[in-house]
Amino acid sequence: APIVVFDSEDEAIKIANGTPFGLVAYAYTRDLERARRLTTGLEVGMIGLNRGMVSDATAPFGGLKASGLGKEGGDMGLAEYLATTYVAF
Repeated sequence: APIVVFDSEDEAIKIANGTPFGLVAYAYTRDLERARRLTTGLEVGMIGLNRGMVSDATAPFGGLKASGLGKEGGDMGLAEYLATTYVAF
């Protein structure tokens, strides 16, 4: 696994968002405010906080940027297979 050294939380987010990919990010912290900042600052489709695996059949799975568009699994995954038609009378 690659290891990247950073000096601040902002720098870590900038480095992570500086890639063309955005499938999943992982972070370990006891600070709930830091967790909130990471979940709003990281440009990824999934985030694992204090856990090493994010996959769950009932949760949406998918990424952003070059890691794909859309989700599969969970309620959001079903939307990928639906075609919505708006009809106005």
